[in-house]
Amino acid sequence: MNKIVKVSENELQELVSVAVNSLKAGNIIAVPTDTIYGVAGLVQNSEAVDRLYSVKNRDYNKPVAISVADISDVYRWGQVTVPQALLARLLPGPVTVVLNRTTDLNPELNPKTSLVGIRIPDHEFIREVARSCQEPLALTSANISSAQSTLRVEEFENLWPKLDKIFDDGMLGDTFHSRQGSTVVDLSKKGVYKIIRDGSSLKNTVQVLSSYGLTDDNTS
Repeated sequence: MNKIVKVSENELQELVSVAVNSLKAGNIIAVPTDTIYGVAGLVQNSEAVDRLYSVKNRDYNKPVAISVADISDVYRWGQVTVPQALLARLLPGPVTVVLNRTTDLNPELNPKTSLVGIRIPDHEFIREVARSCQEPLALTSANISSAQSTLRVEEFENLWPKLDKIFDDGMLGDTFHSRQGSTVVDLSKKGVYKIIRDGSSLKNTVQVLSSYGLTDDNTS
C-alpha cells in the first residue's frame, strides 16, 4: 500500500489494520481528526513519543495530548472530576480535557507535568485505530511547531519523509475557524474549569460546563 492512503477509497477496517500495524512497529503516521490533521504515535512506546517530537521539531517541554476511542478510556488515563454525563456532552468532539494523569500512563510522556490532555475526536477512523491498538495515541498537529495547522495533507508535505503512512481524508475545513483545533479546557480541579486554548468549540464548551455548575477558574 502506498504511503499516502485515501480514507474514502478504502474499507475502514483495512485502513485501521494498516494504521495499527504501522503504529505497533513504532512509526509515526498522519491522521485526520474532527478539526485538523494530526500526527500520532503510540503513547506507551517511549521511542515513538521521542520520534513524534522529532518529526515536529517540537520543544520537549511542550506536552502533547493523547487520543482515545471512548469515554470509558478517559477514566483509565485521567482522574475525572466531572460527571460522566458532562463528558458525554463534550466528547466525542473538538475538545481536549486536561486532567490529572493516572499511573497507567507512560511516565516518559510529558514527564514535567502531572496533567494530561485527552481527546476523543469525532472521526470514526482515528477512534477505531485507538480502539484496535488498545492504548491511546500521542496526538499533535501535523505541522512543524509554531507553523500554521493543516486542513489538507499537501499542507504538511515537508513532514512526509518522516512519516510512515499518511491517511488522507481530503479537505477537513475551509475557514480560519477550522484551523483553530480543539478547545482545551483544564478540568483537573473539582468544580472549576480553566480555558487553556479557545479552539473551535469555545462557546459550546463553556455553555456545557456552566450548565453543570462549574465556574471559570480564570476569573478567580
